[in-house]
Amino acid sequence: MLRTRALAWLSALVRLSALVRPAVLIGLLVLPAAAAPGDRLLPRARAIAGEHPRIWTGASLARGEHVVVVGGRRGLIGELAVLADRGSRTVARVWGRPVDAVVLVPATTEQAAVLAAPASVAGLAALAGPGRVIIEPSGFARLSAAGRRIVITHELTHVATDAAETGDMPAWLVEGFADYVGYSGSGLTAREIAAELAADLRAGAPPHALPDHADFAAGSPRRAQAYEEAWLACRYIAERFGENRLVALYRAAMGTGSNGPAGIDEAMRATLGVSTAELTRSWLAYLPVVISR
Repeated sequence: MLRTRALAWLSALVRLSALVRPAVLIGLLVLPAAAAPGDRLLPRARAIAGEHPRIWTGASLARGEHVVVVGGRRGLIGELAVLADRGSRTVARVWGRPVDAVVLVPATTEQAAVLAAPASVAGLAALAGPGRVIIEPSGFARLSAAGRRIVITHELTHVATDAAETGDMPAWLVEGFADYVGYSGSGLTAREIAAELAADLRAGAPPHALPDHADFAAGSPRRAQAYEEAWLACRYIAERFGENRLVALYRAAMGTGSNGPAGIDEAMRATLGVSTAELTRSWLAYLPVVISR
């Protein structure tokens, strides 16, 4: 999940550039009883839309290469199909394979809450579930063009890594890795992205540990900093050990994360050759350096 607050400021920095749109097929949400041979995405979209059919009365769909977008506004779903296909390619570059997903664009925040339940949509522009990304329309509408791309790529990373099914993994790794992929190629500096953390460092109030699940919860006073710290932890791992080692750590943690702190420590030693405590100390030293760049 990526907060609206952390990305809304991008609209002041980024102007919408011309998009070279690949072919996107847009039509009414009337899916055939049998999809084309080998096409598993349209049947998945039909099944997901069928979970809440009243929400999608009169809806349209846009079919990209790796996504099906379902919603009421054809212009928006066509834009999202383009953004999501680009995001899927970014995920493939880092994770190793593209991600196929259904993107749901309800008309209201209330409908988004129904689709996301029991998860909360409070303070979010989008969130991911098994095989799907749910757009929170009011939050998403406040994002700049760059913010929309980052959010979509972030959530597609969650879909690719089955984050909804791996709730026992460290939150800093799950959210930090999704941000690492989402911000890939954005050209933004750490100081621009991690504004709240930068303010804390200037005030002499640095973090003392990697953020935990409670820090990411809705209403947490350090929620913004938690996302920023998690992103910088993954960025630090990629810079020091290599992006391939970051991916290896994530994959290893998928197998050991349910074992709690001992599990992530095991995964870290196996892939990075350091303990969690050692990584934390070096990451804390890295924060003021990277923020000052």
